[in-house]
Amino acid sequence: MTGKELDREAARQLGTLTDSNRKWVAKHLIMAGRLLEVDPELAFEHALAASRRGGRLAVVREAVGLTAYAAGDYAEALRELRTYRRISGDQTHLAVMADCLRGIGKPEKAIELSQEPEAGQLSGAPRAELAMVVSGAHRDQDDLPAALTALEVPELDINRAFSFSPRLFAAYADLLERLDRSVEAQKWHRQVAVAEKALGTGAFAEPEILDFDDEDSDTPPKLKDVLPQDGPAPKGRSWR
Repeated sequence: MTGKELDREAARQLGTLTDSNRKWVAKHLIMAGRLLEVDPELAFEHALAASRRGGRLAVVREAVGLTAYAAGDYAEALRELRTYRRISGDQTHLAVMADCLRGIGKPEKAIELSQEPEAGQLSGAPRAELAMVVSGAHRDQDDLPAALTALEVPELDINRAFSFSPRLFAAYADLLERLDRSVEAQKWHRQVAVAEKALGTGAFAEPEILDFDDEDSDTPPKLKDVLPQDGPAPKGRSWR
């Protein structure tokens, strides 16, 4: 690891730091990204280390917020992502922020966040993820009709499959079933498998094959960011 594995935008932000600080922050950000899925607590520690020398940078605050979220520290994640949002103007992580509010026992605040003007500008994966979190917030309040309505976004398209579709379809089917609309629920439950097959995920995911005979050829992938482009599925609380 050299510190050069960061994507172009992250590297640009780090360009405002001194040479020694830039290398320090870059290496800790890279480790935070690599460890996020396998050891979120350690990833969080690396992000905190990066913040000690680069805490004014949006990419660093984003890393701290997302790793804190993955580690289950929802209050800290919410603080950091609010700061990131203020610094960058980016609304991508509204779903994670809303899920953090659920995680600290404030589902009503999660719903309020989804009603802000910026939330109305979302589309694609960010809108779908926010819809699932808001649906879960309504379920926290035992309002199943509102939970169902929250999922009825344009991304709930039975004829198209995106990375989030299996989870979105499953959440919708579960609510239909709970509302005694079993025929419709079965249709959406079947579509979960259809979407997974189209995407090659779930039961249709191909096993990861590692070649232990040629370890030197294993080149670490470039980091596009601390997280994948779609972002993580919010997991502060379950929305299914």
